[in-house]
Amino acid sequence: MPRPSSFSSRVRAVALVVVAMAALGACASTADVEVAPNAADPVCASVVLALPQELADLPRLETSSQGTAAWGDASAPVALRCGVEPLPPTTDPCVTVTDPSGVRVDWVAVEDPSQTSASGGTLWTFTTYGREPAVEVVVPPEVTAGRSASFLVDLGPAVAETEQVRECL
Repeated sequence: MPRPSSFSSRVRAVALVVVAMAALGACASTADVEVAPNAADPVCASVVLALPQELADLPRLETSSQGTAAWGDASAPVALRCGVEPLPPTTDPCVTVTDPSGVRVDWVAVEDPSQTSASGGTLWTFTTYGREPAVEVVVPPEVTAGRSASFLVDLGPAVAETEQVRECL
């Protein structure tokens, strides 16, 4: 039979291992999202606070930077950055997304066919058009392979915290 002090030392050691594993697991769910140049704009704090906890059944993740949010798998998340540079007039496709309550947000959609997944998805970047500060959403190929970007409608109320100064034509 082990001595009480030896037994309690083993219990403490096991407890420390469990705590360390839990801490490492928590770190694994942090998405590394690059901070945008104007992320310190106070409006970005309002945007991030208003974002949903789930996006098209993807859970919200912790992020590494101010003015950002992410959903899904930390290794290939849907990543949002508030405070990117507003887009000038462009010939890229601009789509207006309206939520059920009538909130309208214009997004410029850019596909990057050079970044694809084995399952056929392509990287898409959506940037608000005519809003300051601008908001960018990057959807990785791993997500576009099995989903549409219809979840942009769920971001509308939060993105509407930004000031609309222009709209798509």
